[in-house]
Amino acid sequence: MTTAQVQVIPGADRWHWRNEWLVSKQSFPATGNFVLEDYAHGLLLVHNEDTVDPGEGFDTHQHRDTEILTWVLEGTVVHQDSTGHSGVIHPGLAQRMSAGTGIRHSERNGAGYRETERLHVVQMWIPPDTAGTAPGYQELDIEGDLARNTLVPVASGMPRHRADAAIGIGNRHATFHVARLDPGHTIAVPDAPYGHVFVARGAVDYEDHGRLDQGDAVRLTATGGHRVTAVTAAELLLWEMDASVR
Repeated sequence: MTTAQVQVIPGADRWHWRNEWLVSKQSFPATGNFVLEDYAHGLLLVHNEDTVDPGEGFDTHQHRDTEILTWVLEGTVVHQDSTGHSGVIHPGLAQRMSAGTGIRHSERNGAGYRETERLHVVQMWIPPDTAGTAPGYQELDIEGDLARNTLVPVASGMPRHRADAAIGIGNRHATFHVARLDPGHTIAVPDAPYGHVFVARGAVDYEDHGRLDQGDAVRLTATGGHRVTAVTAAELLLWEMDASVR
């Protein structure tokens, strides 16, 4: 039997990587790590919070057999891929790219070199249920659904959430939720074999564990139901997972 565990990860304890145009704060070490499963929690292989300078970004590169979700907090991402999809991802737009048998794409800050707006974005990877499927792409603007002080299923392959989720994801054991909370409002963390809660903005009080600020995270194993209350206006990114890569 798996022991119930709540592990708080302060933002300062995450892996930090930077170059001249990028600051990457990683909940699991991703840069230069070719065996992501060794550090994963549940199905979550990558959870990078990146700040990208104007005009900069990731040139065309390839992925395979990975479900990639991109969630913009500030600024815009210009996306282009080898299956013909292109567009601008902004806050409130849910985007999922299924790499499948292989996809090439680029991601850049939508602000030009002469502009000042930095891009603040979280990118998350999980494995698919089935390897070797055709690449796929989906996006949907859900900004209006997020102003509800509730936990919103954004992307899911789970049967119990799939009908309510904005977009699908190629793993039947995972759901990505977002909650935007006004001060004093509360959500309950789903009870699941594995969970991951990330404070994307603001500050919250996590039941029995105190205050969490922007950049802090909680890894849950075999537990849930905890109440999370906004201390300031806050945004939470939450993964509910029924399986693990390890």
